[in-house]
Amino acid sequence: MPCLRVQVSVPLGEEKKKAVLSTLSRIVSGALGKPEQYVMVVIGQSAIMMSGTDMPSAFVDMRSIGKLNQKTNTQLTREICAVLNENMGIAAERVFLNFTDVSAANWGWNNQTFG
Repeated sequence: MPCLRVQVSVPLGEEKKKAVLSTLSRIVSGALGKPEQYVMVVIGQSAIMMSGTDMPSAFVDMRSIGKLNQKTNTQLTREICAVLNENMGIAAERVFLNFTDVSAANWGWNNQTFG
């Protein structure tokens, strides 16, 4: 159910990509209290212009059925920014994050919706 999509402006090698995907999956599962078997994490490289420069940047889109609130979103922001900084050199001030609480009726999986 939870889906974390990360677009970064820096190149990622396959080993680093797998490590970051795994780390982010555990972070999302832990923060939302949902089994990791239901967590999806997508990471890709994009051209990003932020604050008028092309310095290393990221856009993060977090969607979930429930469990998103100010406390959880703040925790996720802090932990995701730390992973992006440690693994890709992207400073926290160069990361935008968006959180969307999706209705169960608007989330499909395995030939049906959750609602």
